[in-house]
Amino acid sequence: MNDTGTATLTIAELREFAGFDPAEQRYIKRSLDVGLGRQDAFKLWARDSAELASIRSQYVAYQDLKALRAEQPDEFTFDGMIGPFMGQLLRVTAFDLAQERLSCFSAYRFLYERLLGPHARPWLPAAFCGAAALPQIRPDRRKMLLQSLSESAATAPGWSDREPSFYPEYVEEEAA
Repeated sequence: MNDTGTATLTIAELREFAGFDPAEQRYIKRSLDVGLGRQDAFKLWARDSAELASIRSQYVAYQDLKALRAEQPDEFTFDGMIGPFMGQLLRVTAFDLAQERLSCFSAYRFLYERLLGPHARPWLPAAFCGAAALPQIRPDRRKMLLQSLSESAATAPGWSDREPSFYPEYVEEEAA
């Protein structure tokens, strides 16, 4: 792809991220720090003891990410790694949705494309629906999450194998 096409896709990713509410943006950046080991999330993101505990739980839940990145089940068969892959993906997804900081499929997809890479794209709608439908998710929230998955996302005939190019990071505000 030429530089213009790459720049256009990066701008589209920036715009998509800008469309998420500030709490979603914060959670996505924090999750990328935890999941990709970019920075010490405790020092950077914990504002109080509750958030410290949440980050600690997130580090534990995200232990499955390394295995998920390595596995690439065949999207056209039911053989092989589909059970372990979907089980782990559903568990991590359920953790994130239960935190109540991601309010729609697009925010979830944005995060997980970066946490796992493009090979996970075909599996994200199923994992999102499965996790959102779990009884651990409050009924009103369950409804909101499931309604956020568009028909086109749920029935996509194919998925891009292009790596995401924009990975949002913590930006320290300057004191006035």
